[in-house]
Amino acid sequence: MGQRVSRTDFEWVYDDQPHTRRRQEMVKKYPQIKKLFGPDPQFKYVVSAMVLTQIVMLYVMQNQSWPMIILVAYCFGGVINHSLMLANHEISHNMAFGYARPLANRYFGMWCNLPIGVPMSVSFKKYHNLHHRHLADDDLDPDVPTLLEAKLFCTTFGKFIWVCLQPFFYGLRPLFVNPLPVTKLEIINTVVQLTFNTLIVLVFGWRMLAYLLIGSVLAMGLHPVAGHFIAEHYMFAKGFETYSYYGPLNWITFNVGYHNEHHDFPAIPGSRLPELKKIAPEYYETMPQHTSWTRVLYDFITDPAVGPYARIKRKSLDKPKSKVTETVDLISDSWKPEGELKKR
Repeated sequence: MGQRVSRTDFEWVYDDQPHTRRRQEMVKKYPQIKKLFGPDPQFKYVVSAMVLTQIVMLYVMQNQSWPMIILVAYCFGGVINHSLMLANHEISHNMAFGYARPLANRYFGMWCNLPIGVPMSVSFKKYHNLHHRHLADDDLDPDVPTLLEAKLFCTTFGKFIWVCLQPFFYGLRPLFVNPLPVTKLEIINTVVQLTFNTLIVLVFGWRMLAYLLIGSVLAMGLHPVAGHFIAEHYMFAKGFETYSYYGPLNWITFNVGYHNEHHDFPAIPGSRLPELKKIAPEYYETMPQHTSWTRVLYDFITDPAVGPYARIKRKSLDKPKSKVTETVDLISDSWKPEGELKKR
């Protein structure tokens, strides 16, 4: 089974997340940061090109053998699908059409969702906003592994299995940690996705639907681009709960590696996060950072000091809202940056 992890509990803290304080301090010091807010006008065209590429690949791959389908799904299709998942991450922050057009963002997310094979765009937004608002909260942040995960996958081999199965834990954990009522948009997302899946089977056959689904699953598990799931918030340096990565994989992941920058300013699209770092380098260059997502996966599996327990957790500082109220707020896009509020 391999060496057991050395941690026996999460790292508990009793202060607010650092991103709130840093955001306030940085805007006061560098007011020009507000000019970076708002959607990237090129984003929707890049995303649409990726969706169309995957549709063309269905035609290209339909007569290939299973070994070739799996290989291409891992090396190419899965990478595009993972990039589309991160495009949905951008869309969850309304980076396609801006905060003034929330429904346009939701429906564009459904278009972006199609090659992934599983309806996730609307649900992801709902739970991802909880992750930002209540980072590391014991009850509300669905990104933090559960105690059961930490106890079960506490050896080198166990962590290897956990990484391979990461898409299932990542997708199902919110339903156990803090399940929220299903919304009308989630139902629409599901109907649209199932209709698209049915058309794929009718036109190209079951194997091409499998090509999309296999790529999505493999590229979320033991895959270099999936390293960001662990790189972002697992505690590789004591006391630091968010980490950035500035390497080349940012080119195909909408700069999700700029993760401290993203949590500080979720209203800035990924394409402009490098500019944020240039404006205020003193806030980011001195913090621990990763140089390789592949190395992150290797260290996570082999280092006994790192594992599912290596996460900062905090108790709610204030009495949390009811789940129903939280859902209503997320649907209405109630959180908006100051600049966007003034435009409306």
